[in-house]
Parts: sequence; structure tokens; C-alpha cells
Amino acid sequence: MTLMTERPTISGTESRSFEALLDDLDEVVAPVGYKAEIIRGSIVLSPWSKGYYLRVMGLVCQQLHSSLPEGHVISSGPFLYVFPQDERAYGPDIHAAPRRIFETASNRLDGEALSFVAELTSAATRDDDLTDKVAVYGRGGVPVYLLLDMQEEQVTVFWTPSAKGYESRCTKPFGEKLHIPKPFDCTLDTSGFEAPGSR
Repeated sequence: MTLMTERPTISGTESRSFEALLDDLDEVVAPVGYKAEIIRGSIVLSPWSKGYYLRVMGLVCQQLHSSLPEGHVISSGPFLYVFPQDERAYGPDIHAAPRRIFETASNRLDGEALSFVAELTSAATRDDDLTDKVAVYGRGGVPVYLLLDMQEEQVTVFWTPSAKGYESRCTKPFGEKLHIPKPFDCTLDTSGFEAPGSR
């Protein structure tokens, strides 16, 4: 496999079956500073997050923790969630799911078990976060998708998943409060989500 420099994908993967791509993904040794996902039939390498993203991810996890559905956990740890119907495998920045799904020796977790997912955009991932992942998370039945657009400094919450993606959404600029729908039914304060120097 060869790393493409213009687009962060691995060539030669486009015509392989989804299962074969998952097997290939298990073998990928990502270059330092990258994580690997399966998007639109290709293994895509994305750069690691900027330092201040840790603060933002921590604030999201901290605020949602007390509103988690019973038996669920929330984390920003690196885990791979698989959506076979769409032939996608994502490693979301923040994810919440029932604790029981982690009781496996497999690194391929059930994407449809997610109760919440959040992505923090980067220049390399923004288009996929705004389009492909909105559709796949919605079709997969993930109740809440939180999209933190780090370039535009705004947050969008998607809910009411359907066969077409999500039917409901609300966008606010960083610094405002945003309602996170059921099964969380809480308020997220986005103060402190801005990049250093922009506050």
C-alpha cells in the first residue's frame, strides 16, 4: 500500500470488499501523527488533533457525563466503530455507548450501539465530518451527533436519525449554550471551545 500525499488515503483499497478493507485496516501502521478510518471505500489517514482539542473534548465529556443513559460510558479514547450497511468504519473523537459493547476482544465495535458521537473538524476531515458522517451516523441510528466545526467556531447538534440521515439540527456559535436532545436531554455550554488566542 502507498500513502497518497495530496489526499490522505491509501491507494489500492477502492475496489476491495468492506471485510477486506477492515482486515487491511488492522494491518495499517499509520505514520506518526495520523489515525486511520474507512470512508467511501478507502482507508483514510487523518492527522492527529491540535493540542487545544483535548480541552474541548474534556469539556464535552465532563458536561455530558451526568446525563449519560444508564449503563453507558463516554470517552475520547481511540476506538473503531463499524457501520457495515454503509461500509464505513470511524474512530470518532468522542463517543458514548453501553459499557457492555466493550466486553470483546475485537477492535471492531458496533456503530449502531452508539448513543452519542462527536467529531471535531480539522482541515483534512472537515468535508467528511460535515457530509459523509452526518449521513452514516443518522442511518446507523445514532441518536445524537455533535459536530464541532473548529474552523468556523460553531457547533451543530443533529438528532432524529432516519434512513436519510438526520431530520433535526441546531447550530450555535462557540460561547453559547446548546440543548443536547434525548437520551441526554441536557444543556451543553460551549464557552471555552475557542482556539487559543481567539477568546
